Amino acid sequence: MQVIFGLGNPGEKYQSTRHNAGFWFVDALAATHNATFKTEKKFKAEVATINHMGQKLWLVKPQTFMNCSGQSVIPFIKFYRIPIDQVLVAYDELDIPAGTAKLKRGGGHGGHNGLRDIIPGMGSEFKRLRIGIGHPGDKSKVTPWVLGRPSLNDAIEIERCIDKCVKEVDNLLKGDWDRAMKNIHTV
Repeated sequence: MQVIFGLGNPGEKYQSTRHNAGFWFVDALAATHNATFKTEKKFKAEVATINHMGQKLWLVKPQTFMNCSGQSVIPFIKFYRIPIDQVLVAYDELDIPAGTAKLKRGGGHGGHNGLRDIIPGMGSEFKRLRIGIGHPGDKSKVTPWVLGRPSLNDAIEIERCIDKCVKEVDNLLKGDWDRAMKNIHTV
């Protein structure tokens, strides 16, 4: 991997909302390496770089709001000529319970507006880290759910899950996708 995009919404108002699970993941990874994010206006993003296992790894948080994530992601990968198979996108996933995560290669957007905006510009074959936030149980409650804060118990479970995922970045960088998937998917 060369870059991990964590999807979310910018600003203090959204900082603690479920939709920012992708931001939480790259923030946690940056914290383990004492890396700080800096604003990169040409990419409409906050970017940090870490040296992990001898490899340079970009951590990117688009600052375009979720529904316009492609306006940040696409220029970044094009400017640095990053192959799609070297990209990981971390984001919140309604269809997975809070406290669990799933790795996935390729696929559609599954109704996720951040992915919906990225796919037309780079295709759908990128790697994904789907961080479970649970589902409110009713389709009409999805928007307030993703833009709301998780319960204390869910927040603890999501944080625990993110910590587990951060530990698997070593395997991802070594190209051991199967081991990382097994470890992340094991509850």
